[in-house]
Amino acid sequence: MPLYSRVTRRLGLKTVVAAAVTLPMSSAALSSHHASASGPHERHLEVMSFNLRFASTAEPHSWTERRPAMRTLLRRERPHVIGTQEGLYHQVRDIAADLGTDYAWIGTGRGGGSRDEFESVFYDTRRLDPLEYDHFWLSDTPDVIGSNTWGGACIRMVTWIRFRDLQHGGREFYALNTHLDNKSRYARTRAASLIADRIAGLDRSLPLVLTGDFNVAAHKGPVYDTLLGAGLVDTWDTAAERTAPYGTFHGYKPLRPDGDRIDWILATPGVAAHWASVNTFAQEGRYPSDHLPVQASLTLG
Repeated sequence: MPLYSRVTRRLGLKTVVAAAVTLPMSSAALSSHHASASGPHERHLEVMSFNLRFASTAEPHSWTERRPAMRTLLRRERPHVIGTQEGLYHQVRDIAADLGTDYAWIGTGRGGGSRDEFESVFYDTRRLDPLEYDHFWLSDTPDVIGSNTWGGACIRMVTWIRFRDLQHGGREFYALNTHLDNKSRYARTRAASLIADRIAGLDRSLPLVLTGDFNVAAHKGPVYDTLLGAGLVDTWDTAAERTAPYGTFHGYKPLRPDGDRIDWILATPGVAAHWASVNTFAQEGRYPSDHLPVQASLTLG
């Protein structure tokens, strides 16, 4: 039974059952760097944003073929928070099983329930305790499940969670995860404004991290400008160290150095970014998805 049907929205949670579930560096070097960290570095919050590519059966990039590479990548990286996009219900359950019982997830289908794609948030239950969560839809009627009023190609939404960090003195923070429209510039622009408004309505004393596939390049256009204008910063830009930049959507084609970074991890200014990565992992030449995951190692402040 999926976690999203077991927890009460916008209410304090006592317990949550785990789902069965500034020099460029290489991705591998950064992974080794943070995996071997100890002492104060253990308090870093490891965050990933990952468009999973929905679980198509079409070859040669079916979910059956890609799942082993996805499993290896996620087990190797072990982020504390993984904001995912495009996952179908059975695909999300597969990932939960592959991550194991130390992880749980919260999410719902864009059309409600188990239908359509999910903007699920996976989290390490040894590190994080969810206190409150909700969803809203990127439309003129954001509290109407499945609503789509701006001419977007499909329904879009946001999942947000208020977490308690169990290894950081009980520090609380918000994690938001989204996927903006791939066709309509107007829908993306309106969505960014709505997200900014909703962020303004949260507890501004708490740090906030926003993950997502924004379907537009960083530093280009009103979506990026609106969200940074809402008081967020781009952890790629603020990181003390980062990998070589690549376009985060590759479509199973050769990677593009200095390509468009359409997948972002944004945060409130008090969040310190120690390193940021566009992870180029492939297993035996196979990529887990048609996107590269982006990662950041953070201190909430």
